[in-house]
Amino acid sequence: MARNKFDIDETLETPFDIRHLKRALVYAGKYKGRIAKSLLLSAVAVIIGLLSPVITKYAVDNCMDSKADIPMLVLCAAGFLLCIVLSVIFTKIRAKMMTQVGQDIIYDIRRDLFKHMQDLPFEYYDSRPHGKILVRVVNYINSISDLMTNGIINFVLEIFNLFFIIIFMFFVSWQLALVVLAGLPVYAAVIFAIKNRQRKAWQAVSNKSSNLNAYLHESIVGVQISQIFTREEVNAEINDKLAKAYRKDWMKAVACNNLIWPSTDIVSIITRAAIYGVGLLALPGLSLGTIFAMGDYCARFWQPLMNLSNLMNTFINAVAYLERIFEMLDEPVTVCNKIGAGELPEIKGDVHFKNVTFRYEEGINILENVSFDVKAGESIALVGPTGAGKTTIVSLLSRFYNINGGEILIDNSNIADVTLESLRSQMGIMLQDSFIFSGTILDNLRYGRLDATLEEAMEACKIVGIHDYIAGLKDGYNTEVSERGAGLSQGQKQLIALARTILSDPKILVLDEATSSIDAKTERYLQNGINHLLKGRTSFIIAHRLSTIRNCDKIMYISNKGITEAGSHDELMAKKGDYYKLYTAQAV
Repeated sequence: MARNKFDIDETLETPFDIRHLKRALVYAGKYKGRIAKSLLLSAVAVIIGLLSPVITKYAVDNCMDSKADIPMLVLCAAGFLLCIVLSVIFTKIRAKMMTQVGQDIIYDIRRDLFKHMQDLPFEYYDSRPHGKILVRVVNYINSISDLMTNGIINFVLEIFNLFFIIIFMFFVSWQLALVVLAGLPVYAAVIFAIKNRQRKAWQAVSNKSSNLNAYLHESIVGVQISQIFTREEVNAEINDKLAKAYRKDWMKAVACNNLIWPSTDIVSIITRAAIYGVGLLALPGLSLGTIFAMGDYCARFWQPLMNLSNLMNTFINAVAYLERIFEMLDEPVTVCNKIGAGELPEIKGDVHFKNVTFRYEEGINILENVSFDVKAGESIALVGPTGAGKTTIVSLLSRFYNINGGEILIDNSNIADVTLESLRSQMGIMLQDSFIFSGTILDNLRYGRLDATLEEAMEACKIVGIHDYIAGLKDGYNTEVSERGAGLSQGQKQLIALARTILSDPKILVLDEATSSIDAKTERYLQNGINHLLKGRTSFIIAHRLSTIRNCDKIMYISNKGITEAGSHDELMAKKGDYYKLYTAQAV
């Protein structure tokens, strides 16, 4: 179902166009005031810096003959030094200012991307390696940092620089200025010849980086399984293969980059040689100071072009990452509040499925025309073979996915017509994966209800039988747990997750394999607590151990894309159908 694995390159949904850059500039527009100040400082620094060759020309032509004007020469030297110092000061101020602006822009992009990630439906995460999602938020945004910090302002600055250099060159000698500009067509031809190669090369690097990151993420999450099956050497070989592929494409991309600066350097040397040749041989009337000044301007002319070439490298590198970032930002949020969605009022807990049909992406139907009614306060058990659609039913009730046909109602309100917040805030859902976040145990218990008191958290833990264990820890409820609850047993994590669900005081409770990792003794204690908790709440319970759901008001057997049997435990046992076969098979 995944679009690709860690060893398969991603393909972009849409090719890059100028709109990607425009979107990046929208973020910069928020800080246009500070950017304008930076541009002003840059322009001042450029103009001051370009005065030094004029001072050199004056000094060579007027202060270095047989009647050297020493005081004027010293004054010229002081002016030359002042130009350099002032240019450096203004440039440093501008650089600091733009670094702050750039990091603010990066922060804004990362914030928007993370917020969008929180809204994306489960289908998005079902169909992609999580490492390839993670690399967009961290690596790719870091990779565009230089572009957003200095790239944009430096691009404008170098254009200013070129503009003023050309003006000064024509002011000093229009003939030699034309000689310098004659090298531009050659330079432009070289740049455009390698531009597309660069973009493709850095796209390949982006792909290999994504692949490597995806495998690293998968390896970290599955390190225990790898060690259990002694896969260390095999995994190292896979990682080595991915790392070599990354290195190979990186070297190709760097080779493309390295075509730029030698080309610029060669054209610069040729044009400087042409200046001295034309100035000394074809234009004998020019002063030596003019030729020296034009040689200086020629070097300065090609320097911003070199810088622009480097910026092009940065831009092309960043383009490969911008494409991925904006592709993710453009991923549609298919499960969202519809226009005009209202608040779901406080519910009693009646649930109605009416001819519901559902399939994942473009796959086959998992459910077809499923209909059932649940009264408020009833407990419903969903049983059946693996993959039949039990978890899918409760996921649709929580509106984690959009249905393909039919409708789902709670208290006669279509869940597609109400806001997700008002729906899910009245539901308590405990999925099979009892995820524990880094932080304290109390933080995890309060995750869905921040205003819960310690006493309320303790009461929830007493109900599920985990209070004594937590209270016995050195720091009690303030004990720190690491990512994914490392240090806790799977059963302890399930109990904490169940207490977290109970603490949210839901009107509809969903327990998906809530007791699958608990020993028999703890399960009996827990079951008594759950039975007490379920009173007055509509509840859906998924369990493979059928002994845990015998007392449910109704048991529905899910198979063949629908409900094949429904009734109480005794009723279904008397029918001797699918449920009877499943129950007796477990009892053996």
